[in-house]
Amino acid sequence: MTATGPNPYTDPTARRAFLNREARLRQLPPIERDFVRLGEMPDLNRWLEQIRATGGCAEPVYLTGHTTTLDGQTGEVLRHYSTATEPGGRLAVRCRNRRATRCPSCSREHSGDTFHLVRAGLTGGKGVPETVRTHPRLFVTLTAPSFGPVHRTGDCHPIRRRSCEHGGRHGCGLAHPDTDPLIGQPLCAGCYDYPGHVLWNASAPALWKAFRDNLYHHVAARTGVGRTAIRKLIRVSTAKVTEYQKRGAVHFHAVIRFDGPDGPTTPPPPWATADLLLDTVHSAAAAVALPRPESAAYGDGRLSFGTQLDAHPLTGGDGGRLTDDAVAAYVAKYTSKSAETAGAVDRRITTLAEIRALHVTPHIRALITTAWRLGELPELEHLRLRTWAHMLGYRGHCLTKTHAYSTTYTRLRSDRAEHARTLAGAPVLYSDWDNDTTTESAWRFAGTGHTPAEALIAVGIAEDLATNREMVRECARRSGVSRDAS
Repeated sequence: MTATGPNPYTDPTARRAFLNREARLRQLPPIERDFVRLGEMPDLNRWLEQIRATGGCAEPVYLTGHTTTLDGQTGEVLRHYSTATEPGGRLAVRCRNRRATRCPSCSREHSGDTFHLVRAGLTGGKGVPETVRTHPRLFVTLTAPSFGPVHRTGDCHPIRRRSCEHGGRHGCGLAHPDTDPLIGQPLCAGCYDYPGHVLWNASAPALWKAFRDNLYHHVAARTGVGRTAIRKLIRVSTAKVTEYQKRGAVHFHAVIRFDGPDGPTTPPPPWATADLLLDTVHSAAAAVALPRPESAAYGDGRLSFGTQLDAHPLTGGDGGRLTDDAVAAYVAKYTSKSAETAGAVDRRITTLAEIRALHVTPHIRALITTAWRLGELPELEHLRLRTWAHMLGYRGHCLTKTHAYSTTYTRLRSDRAEHARTLAGAPVLYSDWDNDTTTESAWRFAGTGHTPAEALIAVGIAEDLATNREMVRECARRSGVSRDAS
């Protein structure tokens, strides 16, 4: 029915047509009815513009409200925007979820921001001086200790004659390819230290902090400078990302850099060499030992890093093993991943019955169940293990950096928004404004997500944009034009 068509409430013919149409619609599958609804939207094109503007976001956030910009002297309205004229009276904005399993579009944008954030701390740019290239820098990987033997890639543990106390064989004897689902699964679940594994994951952020503090302490010891004075002579700038191993334990990949006392704008002292940084990283990691959270049910102990530690100098691509761009891309890749890479889930768990219904391996189910049961102990309440059971106990951020390492996500997003305004001609449009303006805003949350038909359209938009980007890369590659990863 249109606004100018017959009224089905007063016109019998129009009413019969209306009822017949509704009956046909009810016979359609729900998603097809949803497509019909979308097709009849009078402002469908504007809704499509919104979804394209979000990059085909899978879970957009809808807002209602307005923004008014006034001249500070005269009170004249310079600009007014309201969602009242938008489809449904709402405006769609990105969800900004970093996980690729939740929103591929926003995840890609977050990974691109991470690439530039990490790269700026290695090569300069984005407000960081290019002289950081000359500072001593390492790419370091810190791993978790063993909680029991697990199946591994390649030649697995050789079979031994004796059995464990649970009747299992001490060994595997097989050669596992990278894709073997057995990789990361314990040889004997009864021998595996599940409480220790979960508590290590939960304490990993504290272990990282202890490692960073140890770096200063060990540099001070090696140079004969006091622990307080060393922080006035040198600054250790870091950026680290968390990755889940197949066994479900987290480990850290980190860029570590020596700076002067004022950060990247000042060079480190001459004695702060790459060799000193390399030696200090090894000794500082080996010295980390924190008390395990005490529990009457599972005892105590010490928490430390594993014996496997990789540290590679970064030489700016002049023949070194790792290039700056490769490291930045490697770190950025893992910001889009989480516990689901180990076979876990990407959503919080609320009941024990939900754990039993999960489609996961027995090993992951045991880790989640252990976190859930440890979470009910009063002495471990501060770890919030039930809240983070789906993360296998880990409750830290995916990526953290020291303040002086490089730029921030906020600045990168602001620069991108300014670039979009420039492309749209907005700076020219508002060039006659002075700085004496007042902005009045009022916004409210109005919902999130798509209906089934909207979700399919958003996926198509995201795929089209990805195809366009790939075509641009291919054209650039063929023409020999170098492009940054984004």
